[in-house]
Amino acid sequence: MTEHVLACIDGSGHAATVCDWAGWASQRLHAPLTFVHVLDKEATPVQGDLSGSIGLGSQEQLLAELAELDARRGKLAKEQGRLMLAAAQERARTSGLEHTHTLQRHGALVDTLVELEPTTRLLVLGRHGEASASAHAHLGSHVEQVIRALHRPILVTLGEYHAPQKVMLAFDGSATTRKGVEMLAASPLFRGLELHLVLAGADTDDHRAQLEWARQLLAQAGLTAVTAIVPGEADKALTGYQQQQGMDLMIMGAYGHSRIRQWLVGSTTTAMIRDARVPLLILR
Repeated sequence: MTEHVLACIDGSGHAATVCDWAGWASQRLHAPLTFVHVLDKEATPVQGDLSGSIGLGSQEQLLAELAELDARRGKLAKEQGRLMLAAAQERARTSGLEHTHTLQRHGALVDTLVELEPTTRLLVLGRHGEASASAHAHLGSHVEQVIRALHRPILVTLGEYHAPQKVMLAFDGSATTRKGVEMLAASPLFRGLELHLVLAGADTDDHRAQLEWARQLLAQAGLTAVTAIVPGEADKALTGYQQQQGMDLMIMGAYGHSRIRQWLVGSTTTAMIRDARVPLLILR
C-alpha cells in the first residue's frame, strides 16, 4: 500500500502555504502527493425537508425554489473545491512536481482524514481554516481534533513558506520523544538541515546522557545534531530557544504522561500551536 503526503486544501489564505510545504515534504520523502478537499457537512448548507414547515405546506413553488437553491449551493461548493484542487495541482507542477493526485470527499473533515489515515505518511494542514480571518487570531476549530484523532505525523503550517534550514526537536528523554528521534533518523525529511535537540529542564548528568543518546543515534544515521539544555518552564524555554536561534520548524511529540507532553497536548498544546510563529511537526 503506497503512503502519500496528504495536503488539506480549502479556501483559506493558508492553502498556498500548505501546497508548498506538502510539495517540499513530498520531494524530500520521495512520496506521492495527494491534495484533498473535504465538503464538510458542518460547513455546507444541507438540503432540508421543508414539507412540514408551518405555513409552507401549501406554498409548493417556494419549497421548490428553496430546494433548488440548496442544490445550487451544493454544486457551487463542489465546483469551487474542484477549482481549488486544480490550482493546488498547478502550483505543485510549477515547483517541479509532475505527478500529483486530487481527491474530493463529502463528510466531516476529521472522519475523512481518519478514513484516509492508512495511506497517509504525512498530513499537512494549515493552522486555520477558511473561516479564520487572521493568521494568528486563534487556532482553527478542526486542528486540535485532527491531532487527537490521527496517529500519523502532522505538519501544521502558517505564514509564508520558505524552505527550512534549521529544525528543532523538543526532547525530554521519554519513550515518545525517543521514538521521535528514531523516526528522524530513519527519515530523509530533514537530511542536510541544521538539527537541534533541545531539552527543557535542569542541566543534570541524566539529561546530558539522554541528549547524548539521541545525538549518537542520529549520528549513526548520518545526521549531525546540536544539543542544548535550556532552564525554565518547557513552553517558555523551548519557545525562547526557537526564537533566539531562528529555528524554521519545531518538532514535538504528542500525547503522553510526562510534563513536557502534558504541555504539548491538551489545553497547553492548543495554546502552543496557537502561539507558535513557525510550522510545527507533531509526531504521534
